[in-house]
Amino acid sequence: MSAIVRFLNVTLGYDRHPAVHHLSGEVQTGSLTAVIGPNGAGKSTLLKGIAGLVHPLEGGMETVGLARKDIAYLPQQAEIDRSFPISVFDTVQLGHWHKVGPFGAIQGRLVEETLSALAAVGLRGFEHRPIGSLSAGQFQRVLFARLLLQDARLVLLDEPFTAIDARTTHDLLQVVEQWHGEHRTVIAVLHDFEHVRDHFSETLLLARQLVAWGPTAAVLAAENLRRAREMAEAWDEAAPLCAQGVA
Repeated sequence: MSAIVRFLNVTLGYDRHPAVHHLSGEVQTGSLTAVIGPNGAGKSTLLKGIAGLVHPLEGGMETVGLARKDIAYLPQQAEIDRSFPISVFDTVQLGHWHKVGPFGAIQGRLVEETLSALAAVGLRGFEHRPIGSLSAGQFQRVLFARLLLQDARLVLLDEPFTAIDARTTHDLLQVVEQWHGEHRTVIAVLHDFEHVRDHFSETLLLARQLVAWGPTAAVLAAENLRRAREMAEAWDEAAPLCAQGVA
């Protein structure tokens, strides 16, 4: 296997304050990698860095052989405004944007693909429902359908199963397994260790800094989890800015 994402002693953060500190390592092509850690450990920031939404404070990172259209990023639901009056169908069709551009027509085969994606996540018949009327689980199915249309080689999921029902979680985990079978790479921020153990062969444990990274069973060892908690509790928000490479 070859690397699809490389972290090169990278520090990521906001307003020159690090959230992920000096991370090095590689994500392998076609792997399923869970990112875990205490609250405030930098997990979401790491995904935003891979997606190009947060730039390194120092060090670097690279996606190997990927164009922007090859990366699909699903943020936490809390970051998505559901008040906009748009239908389920139109929301899912946004997954075609990279094929047709902002002014291209979506018709024919692309419409059929949209309907197939809705069927794949169990939402046929919901096409004309406004997204604001959906439950959290139904809306997450909509977002996964949109990801299916993006047809990306690298899929980034930030807490995709938080606050949704068990049936929806089961169905969407099957979509993740489908992506794995298609040799796509999935990196997901997760909190449920049972999901991590059952579905993700690789795990990255963060507490602002790297605690452990490797096969899931080894990373989830009690000693690693204890160390992550201690590191998170000891983190000093008032510490000086990282000196190296800060302009």
